[in-house]
This record gives sequence, structure tokens and C-alpha cells, in this order.
Amino acid sequence: MSAKPKDRTDIATGLLLMAAAVFFGWQTMGLEIGTSLRMGPGYFPMVLSGLLFLLGLLVFLKAFGREDEPFGKVAWRGMAFILPAPVFFGLTVRGLGFVPALFLAALIAAQASTRLKPLHGLVLAVIVTIASTLIFSYGLGLPFRRFGPWLQF
Repeated sequence: MSAKPKDRTDIATGLLLMAAAVFFGWQTMGLEIGTSLRMGPGYFPMVLSGLLFLLGLLVFLKAFGREDEPFGKVAWRGMAFILPAPVFFGLTVRGLGFVPALFLAALIAAQASTRLKPLHGLVLAVIVTIASTLIFSYGLGLPFRRFGPWLQF
């Protein structure tokens, strides 16, 4: 390995991952950790924080062995549709219910692709909604309302 970092994006990514791991690990300090056989409420978040820190360290160290790559274009359209979709789902799932909230969130996320035609996005949203309802509601038996109080049927 050379002593001088060559890939600035890996350095930034590694440092951000390690900072996030330290922040979330610090949040678990007030919780009982327990042992591997008797896990406390802070055990799993602490383990995940440790794994995230190791991942960040690996990404950071990888920066010393590669040449810097151009950053490229930012996918603004993807961010504009992918990021709000789960937020929309979380804000509407109790009022609309699982089925309509998931359908609309999938429809919103499908708009992120410029290559996906609107009809294909609609079909994708229907398939995701049906598959998720079958898996989570019927297969796993999770107790949530399929249709919420905002919809009168």
C-alpha cells in the first residue's frame, strides 16, 4: 500500500460510515448490553455498530490502494423519487392501510427510472403490493390493517 490516499470518495465514505457507527454505538451506551446468551436491548445495536465501523474502516483503507475515480453525474431524479417513497409509506400506512400505502409508495419509487414506462411502473407497483401482502399479511401473519380508516369501504 502506498502512504498517500488516492481515492477521495472512499476516504469520505469510510469516514462517514465510521462516524455513523460511533454515533449509533454511543447511543447504545445507556442500554444494557448483556452477553451472547442473554442479550440485552443494547446488544444487537452495538454489534451492528461494530460491524458498520469495520465496514467503514475497510472502505477507508481501500482508498490507499486505488486511483481516484471521477465522481460522475448525480442521479437527482432517483433521489427525488426513491427517498420520498418510504417516507410517504411511513406517514400514510396507518391512515390508508398497508395495501394502498405500499401501492402508492411503489408507484412513486417506480418513477425514478427514466427507462420504465408509466404502464410498466403501474404493473410493478401492483406486483410488489400483491407479493408483499401475500408474504407479510398472509404468510407471516403480521397484524396490520390492509385498508385503513381513511378509506371507507
